Amino acid sequence: MRGTLAVFIFLLFLLATADLGRAQAKGDAKAGKTKYDQLCAGCHGTKGKGDGPAAAALNPKPRDHTDCKGMAKESDDSLFKVIKEGGQGAGRSPLMPPWKASLKDPDVQNLVAYIRSFCKK
Repeated sequence: MRGTLAVFIFLLFLLATADLGRAQAKGDAKAGKTKYDQLCAGCHGTKGKGDGPAAAALNPKPRDHTDCKGMAKESDDSLFKVIKEGGQGAGRSPLMPPWKASLKDPDVQNLVAYIRSFCKK
């Protein structure tokens, strides 16, 4: 009985800490919007459709963050890497600049959270 209780408590601890880690990794979409408007909207548009003012001159076109089917195929880690290392560093379009010199990891997590908010129902 004591062994079962110890295992149960240990499993509860694991679940609680795993959940905590996920909550922290999600970022703050509201803070992400501020950075998105400053750094991303020029190409991706203020509504995330890939139709910002600079998009007309770009080939390939910027990603449409409102394409929920396509965005569902991307992990948060993948989005984080593209933002941090740029398109070329992540095996994507070299037109997407790297932001690692300008953004700290929490800023990038906030951007990922905001980008994800385009497809929340």
